[in-house]
Amino acid sequence: MLDTLADRLVAPGYSKWGYRLRRRSWPADDPKPGALRAGLAVVTGAGTGIGKATALGLARLGSAVVLVVRDQAKGAAARDEIVAAVPDAVVQVRLCDLSGPESVRRFAGEMVAEFDRLDVLVHNAGVLPQKRTETPEGHELTLATHVLGPLLLTDLLRPLLAASPDARVVFVSSGGMYTQRLHADDPEYREGEYRGATAYARTKRMQVALAPLMAARYASDGIAVHAMHPGWADTPGVAGSLPGFHRLTKAFLRTSEEGADTVVWLAATSPAPRSGQFWHDRRERPAHVLPSTRENPGDVTKFWTRAKSAAGLPD
Repeated sequence: MLDTLADRLVAPGYSKWGYRLRRRSWPADDPKPGALRAGLAVVTGAGTGIGKATALGLARLGSAVVLVVRDQAKGAAARDEIVAAVPDAVVQVRLCDLSGPESVRRFAGEMVAEFDRLDVLVHNAGVLPQKRTETPEGHELTLATHVLGPLLLTDLLRPLLAASPDARVVFVSSGGMYTQRLHADDPEYREGEYRGATAYARTKRMQVALAPLMAARYASDGIAVHAMHPGWADTPGVAGSLPGFHRLTKAFLRTSEEGADTVVWLAATSPAPRSGQFWHDRRERPAHVLPSTRENPGDVTKFWTRAKSAAGLPD
């Protein structure tokens, strides 16, 4: 009851205090040491923040990790930090811009050519533009980065994921998605005044709406799909994109490692969590808390069809 109350009140549940209170009951629930030994994980947006913390957590559990970044220098620095903390870690850095389908296809082709299987795929890469920006393909940037790119990458890596005995895909969403409904008729945010934070929250809502559909799409291959939100974490992305929020809440923000905890848990805990659900602090959470954000099945189907087409996925 206290957990649910803290979650609904937002600030107590999303802050470092919510994490640290819940953490007291978790020791027996922690992934076993070496849970991912001999495995392979891909983490997008792994140069800083929650992505880097996730990669470190997976490496500590024995997984080889591919850091997917847009900035080679940040990726190399993150790799050095992870290897310094886990000296026997196997860590690679690969360049890929999730907003560009050619970049996604190139990266996925490299992975398929080099590896026989993939156990964990974490979609963490994110952007928060201050003004509406389109990719060369004509898609709004947050949609391309948070939705279309991950959809395409997951589908292209499907053969590798299917080769794993327990493949898991994790979307790092945001608690901000609770403020937004699914805009099935305007996924590109062409209508109304554009706000970067709103675009971010809208596409994070889309990720949560897609998780059950992707879980069903890949169930026959034994691939689980999860969505989660990390609470409020003190990351370079938050500080740079939301300076006012960061300034007001800095004393209450989680560390990147605390924000990444549920991602690592979803990737490594046993038995495997239920596929297609939405998680925060190792517990299933409702996808909606406001009646105004609830979508009908027709909207979800419409959005799924549009998203697959825009991402270039086969039916």
